[in-house]
Amino acid sequence: MPEQMRLVIVCAALVAAVPASAQQLELPAVDISVGVHLIHAELADTYATRMQGLMFRESLAPNSGMLFDFEQDDLHCMWMKNTLIPLSVAFIDDQGEIVNIADMKPQTEEAHCAKRPVRFALEMSKGWFAERGIRPGRKLRGLEKLAR
Repeated sequence: MPEQMRLVIVCAALVAAVPASAQQLELPAVDISVGVHLIHAELADTYATRMQGLMFRESLAPNSGMLFDFEQDDLHCMWMKNTLIPLSVAFIDDQGEIVNIADMKPQTEEAHCAKRPVRFALEMSKGWFAERGIRPGRKLRGLEKLAR
């Protein structure tokens, strides 16, 4: 068997051996903003994409994150199981107001929860909100385009 063919077979076997939970789903993205800060966020708006979240990612691009749309206001919580990078999460109500922000440690199962019912959670690199002086009470623009 030619060496190239052997290499193709080995690569195909390795890809097949990766658990489905570690394979990244292709997600739509939305551009949102808070003040002068633009954010490019992948949209997790289904049960499967919310469960996958940012698991197994090794990095995030600058000003990029993941927006979780839970579709219903509730006291939603986030955790970091199988998430390799430290993140900060902002819990956001249906009007786009940040309710609270929490820093989360990688690969932990500690729950980080909204302080009152929210529809959204936005995960960014750890410290992103604090470095820009973004605190609870600030409003995000661009969420209104997401249908309920």
